[in-house]
Amino acid sequence: MLELFSYEFMRNAIAAALLVSVATGVIGAFVVVNRMVFLSGGIAHAAYGGVGLGVFLGISPMLSSFVFTFCAAIGMGLVQRRAGERADTIIGVLWAVGMALGVIFLELSPGFQGDLMSYLFGSILMVSGVDLWWMLALDLVILLTVALAYRQLVAISFDETFTTVRNLPVTALYLALTALIAVAIVLMMRVTGLILVIALLTVPVAMAGWFSFDLKRLMALAILFGAIFNLGGLWLSYILDLSSGATIVALAGGVYLFGLCVRSFFVAAPGR
Repeated sequence: MLELFSYEFMRNAIAAALLVSVATGVIGAFVVVNRMVFLSGGIAHAAYGGVGLGVFLGISPMLSSFVFTFCAAIGMGLVQRRAGERADTIIGVLWAVGMALGVIFLELSPGFQGDLMSYLFGSILMVSGVDLWWMLALDLVILLTVALAYRQLVAISFDETFTTVRNLPVTALYLALTALIAVAIVLMMRVTGLILVIALLTVPVAMAGWFSFDLKRLMALAILFGAIFNLGGLWLSYILDLSSGATIVALAGGVYLFGLCVRSFFVAAPGR
């Protein structure tokens, strides 16, 4: 196990796994509480348009993805707030258009490289030192924003009517939350990829909900579970020579489903 630390790419991967765990634990709690999983999925898939745009323009895919995903998140957030019953349909269209633009931009780019597909399925072993600085910066943005607006974000999460009565900017807070989701997604795409990113936003929080209903404790437990899944999946992928992103998600999903079965058995047992 200690031999893993002798390789720079593994040290970078471990650092990335821990940084991503912080973002997923904090933002994932708001995603689950506000039932924003579908919206988050739309933002994640649309983010591929930013990857393709970055390659096409010859700039950093991380930078272009951040700008593109931020704009997509704000757009989808406005649709969710104002479109009513048609919101899911419109978000689904934006989701598809974002991915389609990514593919088109990549195909139009000179010297297109196939390994850019790793943004879809993750490649934590390819995380560089520059990527780690990006991840650290995005983590700080998430933590600082949540710390400053924690009470307001909690208010719109649990009692939007009360928030409106208090004359708080509900729509602005909702859009700020979608923007934070975009930040978290950009941070995660090198670890699990945009296709699998929803698993890390939801599974650790869902498991944390088995042990606590307090939002702060929920976040802390979700960070812990996320770190366990990320590091455990990374280790298994190294030992078994498997895709790291897929292994991390498979481990998280497997543990979650096993836990559901165990809980169902013990909850149902007294009534038998």
